[in-house]
Amino acid sequence: MPTAPLATPELKPADAVPGSWVDRMPAALRPALRLARADRPIGIWLLLLPCWWSTALAAPAGGLPDWRLLLLFLVGASVMRGAGCTINDIADRDIDAQVARTRGRPLPSGAIGLKGAFLVLGLQLLIGLAVLLSLNSYTIWLGFGAMVPVVIYPFMKRITYWPQAVLGIAFNWGALVGWSAVRGSLDLAPLLLYVAGIAWTLGYDTIYAHQDKDDDAIVGVKSTALRLGAKTRPFLWLVYTVTIALIGAAGALVGLAWPFWLGLALAAAHFAWQAASTDFDDSPMCLARFKSNARVGLLIFVAIAAGQWAA
Repeated sequence: MPTAPLATPELKPADAVPGSWVDRMPAALRPALRLARADRPIGIWLLLLPCWWSTALAAPAGGLPDWRLLLLFLVGASVMRGAGCTINDIADRDIDAQVARTRGRPLPSGAIGLKGAFLVLGLQLLIGLAVLLSLNSYTIWLGFGAMVPVVIYPFMKRITYWPQAVLGIAFNWGALVGWSAVRGSLDLAPLLLYVAGIAWTLGYDTIYAHQDKDDDAIVGVKSTALRLGAKTRPFLWLVYTVTIALIGAAGALVGLAWPFWLGLALAAAHFAWQAASTDFDDSPMCLARFKSNARVGLLIFVAIAAGQWAA
């Protein structure tokens, strides 16, 4: 008498968060949620915080950032970070199948098909578009420009050792959008903040890339971790110094008060700790140091908002 086949355990990515809220969702939804990295909010924070920095920087002296814009940017960052991950996984599905940390992701594992991934991407982009269209016309056109680096980023690791630079260009676009959403134009201060964010991304994503350097070398994927090797530590000192210097210059241009400088000093100490103490051959440590950038980014936001309020 035939017997029913045994159920196959769900294959989860090695870097999935164990016991997250995604695991409690209906099984049919879990592949789409994992495709968007919904169980790992660190990417949302790193995309969101430059938006919040510039929104606070553009607020009037003595005032606080507009909470409605902060909320809109939270929704926009959540869906667009998911869209970026979906685009990345569509482009990298064959490479991900060869890397231990990523072969359990929805596309290479077969949990979701290519057509399903494109449907998820379409929904994410529609929500992101709705958020963008709620802003002023200058910001709408500026926001469309972000799609260029978002789309080309997944392919950069095939042709350059500096894909982290393209990621920085994409992930910190909000440093321009936040300011323009408040003021309807751009100025030198948000441009300085934008370059600071790119330097910041070069730092934290190089640390992140050290997790995959052995697999990347085998499959032929390039990264700053492979390019820099033993020179990673002085590189971190350099890019984090540039980050602090340019954020400080942006704050000085708009006349932020003393709470900003106190917060910036604390952020500088955190960056120094990252640069001095990270063991680049210890993957769990690299991941923890990478995630710590959400906390330091939030500290910078609070510092800018407090400095503007006290001005």
